[in-house]
Amino acid sequence: MATDALKDLADYIMENLDDSIASYDFFKGELSLNGNRENIVRILNFLRDDKECTFRVLVDICGADYPDRASGVGRFDVVYNLLSLRHNQRVRVKITTDEETPVPSVVDIFSSAGWYEREVWDMYGVMFAGNPDLRRILSDYGFEGHPQRKDFPLTGYVEVRYDDELKRVVYEPVKLSQDFRQFDALSPWEAMTDVQLPGDKKGAIPPHGWKRAKGG
Repeated sequence: MATDALKDLADYIMENLDDSIASYDFFKGELSLNGNRENIVRILNFLRDDKECTFRVLVDICGADYPDRASGVGRFDVVYNLLSLRHNQRVRVKITTDEETPVPSVVDIFSSAGWYEREVWDMYGVMFAGNPDLRRILSDYGFEGHPQRKDFPLTGYVEVRYDDELKRVVYEPVKLSQDFRQFDALSPWEAMTDVQLPGDKKGAIPPHGWKRAKGG
């Protein structure tokens, strides 16, 4: 439940950013602002510098994917989490975008945004105009796709290993002994035919004299 101070803060922000903030709401006692993508630099500048706000710590920038969202809205949310140490308050700013429309970078406001924007780009493919070093940060530079999109396969496309003969890392297509997406809990994995798993009534019976490993 929002406090009176937080409600007053929300009204104050709306009065000063009425053309940049579409709406606001409260979630678990924190203020969430729904902002316009093209005005994100103005929004964060105000929240950082205004004496009634002083949100001078950028805690994180994260993304969210809604592929079934109505066209024209943008499938991605970009979320900025800010903290004011002076007022002991937090605020969340949310904007929307799509795969083609870049979001203005805020590295000139918060230097830490450089890495956070790289992470959102890496995981979701959201572009940030003005980021001086927009490249992958968690996945490999040769990685294909963006792994936290809802339409990215859970198995990925390739697997990575070190080849002793070639003396380098090699990429190979993912090979599963059983289709991951149509897994039948009653059928044993084809690669584990010599051990009966607990609860697996169709698995192979362990050979005579087989003993459970110590501590297993």
